[in-house]
Amino acid sequence: MIEALLDHYGDGTVLAAAGALVGLVFGAGAQHSRFCLRAATVEVAQGLFGPRLAIWLIAFNAGVVFVQALVVAGWFDPSGSRQLAATGSLSGAIIGGLMFGCGMVLARGCASRLLVLSATGNLRALVTGLVLTIAAQMSLRGALSPLREALASLWTVEGGGARNLLSLLHLTSGIVATLAVVALIASLGLAYRHRVRTSHAVAALCVGGAIGLGWVLTYVVAQTSFGVVPISSVTFTGPSADTLMGLVNSRALPLSFGIGLVPGVFVGAALMALATREARIERFGADTPMERYLIGAVLMGFGSMLAGGCAVGAGMSGGSIFALTAWVAVTCMWVGAMITHRTIGSTARPAGITPPAA
Repeated sequence: MIEALLDHYGDGTVLAAAGALVGLVFGAGAQHSRFCLRAATVEVAQGLFGPRLAIWLIAFNAGVVFVQALVVAGWFDPSGSRQLAATGSLSGAIIGGLMFGCGMVLARGCASRLLVLSATGNLRALVTGLVLTIAAQMSLRGALSPLREALASLWTVEGGGARNLLSLLHLTSGIVATLAVVALIASLGLAYRHRVRTSHAVAALCVGGAIGLGWVLTYVVAQTSFGVVPISSVTFTGPSADTLMGLVNSRALPLSFGIGLVPGVFVGAALMALATREARIERFGADTPMERYLIGAVLMGFGSMLAGGCAVGAGMSGGSIFALTAWVAVTCMWVGAMITHRTIGSTARPAGITPPAA
C-alpha cells in the first residue's frame, strides 16, 4: 500500500500527509491533556509531584513503551535515525539544554506548548513562537550559526553505539519496554492520586502514541522509497523554521514530514480547543511582560538548535530511542528550568494550564 502511494503521489506528499496525521493526534492530545514540560518542571521546583508532572510522565513513558514495542516487534529500527547514526554534541546538549530550560520558564511554555496555545487564540504564544522560530533559523544557517557550531564542537560523540544508551548500558529493547510499562503504570497511579481527569490521561497517552506513530511512518516510507528519506518523529523548532522560511522565500513549499507536522499540530489543537470551548484570545498584559517572553524565545531558539532538538524533539522523540545526547539535553532542560524558576521566584500559574478537575 505504501509503495503504491509513493508511486502515485511521491515521497514528499506522502511524508507531509503522515506528518499532518501525527500532528493532528499530537495537537489534540497536547491541548486536552495540558501536556507541558515547563509546567512539570515548575511543579517539581516548588516541591510538588502533582497532576502536571503526572501528565508529562504519562506522555513520556507512553512514548518509550510504544517505540520500544515497535522495535521488539520488528516494525521499527531506530539505528538509521540522525539522533543515533550521526555525530552528536554533548557540549551542545548540555549548554543548549540549560538555555532551553531557562527560556521556557521565561516564555511560560516550550516550543510545542507555544504552538498549541497559538492555536487556541493565545497571541502571546503566537508572537513568542515566531521569535523563537526566527532565532532558531538564525542559529541554524544565519548570524548565530558560527557560535552554535563553536559550542557544539567543544565535546562531540561519534554516532552508532557510542551514542546509543541501550548499547552503553547493555540493555535490550524488551527490557526497556517492560520497565517503561511499569513506569507508565506508576505515572497513571500518580495521575489517579491527584484526580486527573480520565480524558486528560488518555490524551497524554495519545501524545506519547504520536511519537511512536511518527517514527514508524517515516521508517516505513524510508524503507519503501528509492530516495533518501530521513527517519524522524515529532519535533518543532527545525520544522517550524523550515515552514516559516519556505513561506517567506518560496512560492512552492517543499513537502516533507515536518512541513505537514506543524500545521497538523495547529489544526489538531484548534479543533480540540473549539470542541471543549477553551479557545479564547489572550494578549500581553501588565503581569505578562513582552520582554521576558522574547528573551525566553531567543534562548529556546538558539538552545534547541544547539541541543539537537526541543523539549519534544530531543526530550521525547530522541529520548524514546535512547539517544545519549537527547537524554543529556532533556535532563539539562529540567535543571535549567528548575534553577530559573527558583531564581526568579515565580509563583505564577503556567500559561494556558489549569489544575485538572475531578
